[in-house]
Amino acid sequence: MTRSPKRVIVAVNPSASFGRHREVGPATVAALVGAGHDVVLLQEANFELLRRETEHAFQRGTDALVVVGGDGMVSLAVNIVAGTGVPFGVVAAGTGNDLARGLGLPFEDPAAGVDALLGALEREPRTIDAGVIRRSDSAPVWFAGVVSAGFDALVNERANRMTRPRGPSRYTIALVRELATFRPRTYTMTIDGVRREQRAMLVSVANGSSIGGGMKVVPHADLTDGRLDVFIVHPLSRARLIAVFPKVFRGEHTDHPAVEFVSAQRVALDARDVAAYADGERVGALPIEIEIVPGALRVFA
Repeated sequence: MTRSPKRVIVAVNPSASFGRHREVGPATVAALVGAGHDVVLLQEANFELLRRETEHAFQRGTDALVVVGGDGMVSLAVNIVAGTGVPFGVVAAGTGNDLARGLGLPFEDPAAGVDALLGALEREPRTIDAGVIRRSDSAPVWFAGVVSAGFDALVNERANRMTRPRGPSRYTIALVRELATFRPRTYTMTIDGVRREQRAMLVSVANGSSIGGGMKVVPHADLTDGRLDVFIVHPLSRARLIAVFPKVFRGEHTDHPAVEFVSAQRVALDARDVAAYADGERVGALPIEIEIVPGALRVFA
């Protein structure tokens, strides 16, 4: 049975992957129109304006939201549709494309991503979980993938400031550079009501499995299990941390003695001089509280 939406908002990030895929937005719109959909195209001069215009268009009513770009565009979509029941789709054309990876969508071939979207629009959307982050001085932030709050967040922050190279290898280079000055942080964590204080190199809270363009921080993460996975790397020397990270890219670090995973529904994190990132986007300084919301998203995948 065909379940094609009639009205589709398409939000395009023209600077995704440093503008290497500018043709993907028009190609997505052309394919949707060709399939008989009524398309509203949004493509603004900057990300903040695009976010506002997408919110306004969504409030006027739509059957679906499609974003073209990387995980920043996924974050935009998730923070608009979470809990509304309106499905969203992703044509991966960014640098990391981690949610697309986690959903089994094309993540290195935007043309294949358009074809996958058209096929998915004919089927019932998939229901997945989302996480919500709360801070005392800002509105809640939703995420589909991973919250970074340690060495991984600092790497993300450095990578976002870099203009070259224009690909996932930026994260590797940023990682190496960040190692030069990094020191373990002291965290206060409350995981499902149990408080603990400890030093750690890295703390991530995951709904999805990867960050940074395929770095499989929690390879066993399940987008539909109603749980979060807290990933903790206990203090290591720089040499040992450098030795571990190649295993993280392959998801082969899970049995390392410095690595710990804790399953949870609610997590509170605090540490000095640490900012949190969610789906690659800066959330703000700790403390934060994170909660999983089962079935909060419907996605074409």
